Amino acid sequence: MSPVYVKAHVKRGKTNAADAEAIAEAVTRPTMRFVPIKSKEQQAALMLHKTRDLLIRQRTMLINALRGHLGEYGIVAARGPAGVRTALASMEKRSEELPASAVAALRALARQLASLDNEVADLERRILVWRCANETSRRLATIPGIGLIMAPAIAATVPDPGQFRSGRQFAAWLGLTPRANSSGGKERQGGISRAGDGYIRRLLVVGATAVLRFARQRGGEAWISGLIARKKPKVAAVAVANKSARIAWSLMARVEVFTPRAA
Repeated sequence: MSPVYVKAHVKRGKTNAADAEAIAEAVTRPTMRFVPIKSKEQQAALMLHKTRDLLIRQRTMLINALRGHLGEYGIVAARGPAGVRTALASMEKRSEELPASAVAALRALARQLASLDNEVADLERRILVWRCANETSRRLATIPGIGLIMAPAIAATVPDPGQFRSGRQFAAWLGLTPRANSSGGKERQGGISRAGDGYIRRLLVVGATAVLRFARQRGGEAWISGLIARKKPKVAAVAVANKSARIAWSLMARVEVFTPRAA
């Protein structure tokens, strides 16, 4: 059980006896949701995703460090990994003009960056192999906005979709639904709750951003076009991510493949 669900049953104080009593009471509740047991293969797949996410954050740190150090000597390039490679090439051309210690430090960071690129590429190849071998992951990859990385992440994180009563409950579990603060008959809703798995939520929002960008350039469903016209970009991305999460739950629960709506 999640500690958040058990905390509501703690009467007073924070002691081992009070915690044990709260756990014993919470486990008897008919609506209690338990953490699903994952297989060794699913846990291994999640380790691939978490390791890849960690290496990508480290790569971003290296890129920012390289940009800052190169900027001290007037070497500035475009954003993104390609821009950093261009800046490093400019540094090599001007290596004779720069201090030897600065060149040594920059080359050390560049070697670390190249090593991380290779490690991330290897992990992504392993993730794609797992996706091809998993049936649920292959079905999820048919949803627009859910790519080759996100589909195996959802399939490994949610081994049993039956623990959720509906797609909305699954989206709420991911923190993609508005936070309710209603009282006295007045309905008040704020921003998304950001509960649950932040990794999958981030992937869903990034995928939704790609769907919106594609819709702006080449057109899309009437619902998405109306959403773009009415809402701000980030609000629209969260709304599309919410819908993608509901579709993902439906495909997992009904063992189906995504079928686009006919025009």
